[in-house]
Amino acid sequence: MIEYRNVRPASVIGPLGEVLTLASLPPGNTTRWVARRKAEVVAAVDGGLLTVEEVLQRYELSLEEFMGWRQAMDRAGVPGLRVAH
Repeated sequence: MIEYRNVRPASVIGPLGEVLTLASLPPGNTTRWVARRKAEVVAAVDGGLLTVEEVLQRYELSLEEFMGWRQAMDRAGVPGLRVAH
């Protein structure tokens, strides 16, 4: 019998059609969050590359901030993640 516990994909397809791996995601010390980087992180979670908890810890984000990214992405895609000043 085969068990599929903690099986993660090696890569997922990113928001712009590119292949994302753990190595290609933004580094953990990222402080400048452009729309593309936010979208890559959301795609990584949606594809199972990282869990929400791992993202919160790796990027020092709050759950509210990440969920805001996800909602903006669902609502308007990558352009919805842009910050207007």
